[in-house]
Amino acid sequence: MQVKAIAFDLDDTLLRSDATVSDYTVEVLHRAAQRGIHIIPASGRTRDSMWATVQRIGCASCFLSCNGSEVWSPERQLLMQELLSVEQAHEVAQFARERGIYCQTYAVDRFFYTVENQWAASYAKMSSLPGEYVGDLTTFIQKPVTKILMMDDPERIAVLLQEAQAHFGDRVSLTCSKPYFLECNPKLATKGNGLRWCARHLGFRMDELLAFGDSLNDVSMLEAAGTGVAMRNAREDVKAFGFPQCRTNDEDGVARYIDEMILSGGSCI
Repeated sequence: MQVKAIAFDLDDTLLRSDATVSDYTVEVLHRAAQRGIHIIPASGRTRDSMWATVQRIGCASCFLSCNGSEVWSPERQLLMQELLSVEQAHEVAQFARERGIYCQTYAVDRFFYTVENQWAASYAKMSSLPGEYVGDLTTFIQKPVTKILMMDDPERIAVLLQEAQAHFGDRVSLTCSKPYFLECNPKLATKGNGLRWCARHLGFRMDELLAFGDSLNDVSMLEAAGTGVAMRNAREDVKAFGFPQCRTNDEDGVARYIDEMILSGGSCI
């Protein structure tokens, strides 16, 4: 397997269930980087929500935030950005408001939300970002944004995803990184497209990319990569694509696959 770049999701992929990265995983990623392999974290999180993990890894060539809406240098300099127009953002916010769905948008260092409830509190804890209540997003949003997120119970989100796909068509990118998230990004903002930009920027081919993920927002990069690997703990609808699988996030599946299949040339079960 000719690998010149490795990309991976964070939550439920590289990160263990307690949101940590093991010493073994860090050591494996550093060994890969020392061989000249580009290391590229790719998450639905914002830049600052990713930053502690990027620092912990310590060898990223660049990193993708907001499902590929942005690409950042290791020094947190913006390299590429896709944005929802103000009109598109207002339409998405109105879609959520009409259905009584919690909704939020972002700056790189915080999120802005529509109602004080358990979703706002749980997101602040999970993301390590401060949140700011702003009420109606159609009033608050006055400039283009990278992403709008809706949150609800998984059963409701599954229905809303279908409604949103019918409503917006291909005018925006819709996905789910967790069962209780419905994420709306600019049309061209996917992890797959973000990694194509990185390939041109860093000088590797997409068939030289190895990618790991667990959820629907990872499918675009798993399909775009020369080798896309699903976590054993991935969503069943992601596994149904037939990607090869590695061990779970709590078993350091990403690092084990890289170590045994790329660095050591052995087999990984």
